[in-house]
Amino acid sequence: MPPLPFQGNAWALSPDGLGVVSQKLGVHAPEIWTVLAVETSGCGYLPDLRPQILYERHIFHRLTHGKYDDGDISDPKAGGYGAPGAHQYDRLALALVKHRSAALQSCSWGIGQIMGENYALAGFPSVDQMVIAMSESEDQQLIAMANFMIGSRLSVSLRAHDWASFARGYNGPHYAINRYDIRLNSEFQKYSAGALPDLSVRAAQLYLTYLGFHPGPVDGVAGTRTLSALADFETRHGLAHAATINTDTIAELSAALASVRKPGEKGQMA
Repeated sequence: MPPLPFQGNAWALSPDGLGVVSQKLGVHAPEIWTVLAVETSGCGYLPDLRPQILYERHIFHRLTHGKYDDGDISDPKAGGYGAPGAHQYDRLALALVKHRSAALQSCSWGIGQIMGENYALAGFPSVDQMVIAMSESEDQQLIAMANFMIGSRLSVSLRAHDWASFARGYNGPHYAINRYDIRLNSEFQKYSAGALPDLSVRAAQLYLTYLGFHPGPVDGVAGTRTLSALADFETRHGLAHAATINTDTIAELSAALASVRKPGEKGQMA
């Protein structure tokens, strides 16, 4: 089966990637997980290896001066999202036919849901380069998020735990409608007081999902569903059942993904 447009390597977030961004932003892991939990429930990819996106018809309207207004993919008002996940790519595909650059800029991308129109603030020379990076890894997605926060000075609000100011800058002036500031504060209190996601477990969950197993949410917690999915994978591939999820587990899952990530096809663009 040929790769889907925007389907890349989709590597999971690594300890090094998280560490680099923590240092870059001058915060600790709880602050980062707070933003990720609210923006994408903490996962940057769909099960088919494409980045999480949300297509914004009002951005497309603005960038194309209303030339393609149809109430669906272009409209002065936000909304009309429909189902999350693959459906957002269906909407993007319609917009790509009308105006490629505007369409890519009208989506929020990846684990931090950075708008394509903010590609320069995110550290890229073009929106196409941003999308390629978003398709490569959650580490790249997270760096883009950090660059955007620094460029827009939202890193200051994040360090101060000023959730209202952060939500206003990150989600727009109507952030209170969706209680973004309240949700951010709630997630921060949770992560500050409790355990953070285990990145090895989280990577295993993401790769099991790509491979068609069902580990449950990609949350870094090795619950019953995750361990059951891993056992199914090990049985199917004739592997010994591991007592814990470790680097060997990730290596085995990564090797199995070779048939999904075909050589020379990473970062496919539409």
